[in-house]
Amino acid sequence: MDWCRYRFRSVWRLAAPPAAVYGVLERAEEYPLWWPQVREVVPLDERTGTARFRSLLPYDLVVTAEARRRDPDAGVLEVGMSGDLDGWARWTLTSEGAGTRALYEQEVELRSPLMRALAVPGRPFFRANHALMMRGGRRGLAAHLRT
Repeated sequence: MDWCRYRFRSVWRLAAPPAAVYGVLERAEEYPLWWPQVREVVPLDERTGTARFRSLLPYDLVVTAEARRRDPDAGVLEVGMSGDLDGWARWTLTSEGAGTRALYEQEVELRSPLMRALAVPGRPFFRANHALMMRGGRRGLAAHLRT
């Protein structure tokens, strides 16, 4: 097992149509407005930006994200990431009744020297930190979509 590699999968059920959810998720520079753990997103150009994340652990992760796929018809948004995390993340949105099923998938490798050094003892904390971040994002997005 490579202790520095992670695969995450989360499903969010949202009371808004896929097009509305997609419209919010494609504007990554606005994530800090509704996702508390996304502290900063700085666009570099139309396809690339930097993002800074911090959840429960007292440590910021900084990544450069580059859009790989933007397909509103398929409901797919995918980015490649480099920096403290190296890999990819993808949203896949589908209709579910009157709302949306938002599937978030992520495969990353820790690149931060500190996180790599703490990979074995820190793994349960890193996973819990990610789960809390995703919970905060789901709650924030649901509230944002209601406004």
